[in-house]
Amino acid sequence: MTSTTGRLEPLGVVSTAHLFPGLHRHLMDLLQSMAPKDWSRPTLAPAWTVRDVVTHLLDGQVRRLSFQRDQHPMTPPDEPITGYADLVTFLNGLNADWTRAARRMSPRVLMQFLELTGPDVSELFASIDPHGTAFFPVAWADESKSENWFDIGREYTEWWHHQAQIRDAVGAPPLYDREWLNPVLELSMKAFCHAFKDVKAKPATALVFHVYGDAGGTWSVVATPESWSIFRGKTPSAAAQVRCDQDTAWRLFFNALPETEARRRIETEGDPSLLERLFSVRGVMV
Repeated sequence: MTSTTGRLEPLGVVSTAHLFPGLHRHLMDLLQSMAPKDWSRPTLAPAWTVRDVVTHLLDGQVRRLSFQRDQHPMTPPDEPITGYADLVTFLNGLNADWTRAARRMSPRVLMQFLELTGPDVSELFASIDPHGTAFFPVAWADESKSENWFDIGREYTEWWHHQAQIRDAVGAPPLYDREWLNPVLELSMKAFCHAFKDVKAKPATALVFHVYGDAGGTWSVVATPESWSIFRGKTPSAAAQVRCDQDTAWRLFFNALPETEARRRIETEGDPSLLERLFSVRGVMV
């Protein structure tokens, strides 16, 4: 498959394991620079303050080390998980339970814990075979089985976007350098596979998504006989095209942009049935 700018490249492995130590350091420098009042500021995450987002990051790291590194048994859900919606409900419950309990912790204690868990999770990810079977499949990409590189990448997007929520809340500069943001955008493109899973289209039907900015790029979401696949590059016969800046793109993917604002900020043209699904694409479990 070719494009006007060259051959389309399948979106394969997006390596992020090497980025965790630096991203962790950015987080700790940010938290240590904050004033006491900053911890209570509201964030883009509904009903969560800055301290709640920080405690959620800690929760994710504790779970990784306990369940994956130490093989501690996971607590089974109270109700059977029979589909995507059940999984979202279960995860939301886990997150809420931890966040409520962690409000007993001071900012200093939270930072001390993160100084321990962050490097340990970074070391864990660096030690894993990227092509082995992942501990957790990436459900928001419509995968029931994933390779480790994608599970690690999913965790990278979690670390990055929650830090972005904190930075937004306290007025700190965003991490928009290509090194940090481009992998987030590339990995999030896989969310189209879930959002488009029940969209019927002829094979080779495509939506082109162009993100401008230092971390941006161009990707094509292409129908196959069985599903949808993601490619780097622009197909010349797109049924729909989308353009937005990198700030808009990450906010769309991570549920941080009201739909009315998303429609104002994103340029679209082409097949309405594809474009409508654009506004439900999420690189998180919602």
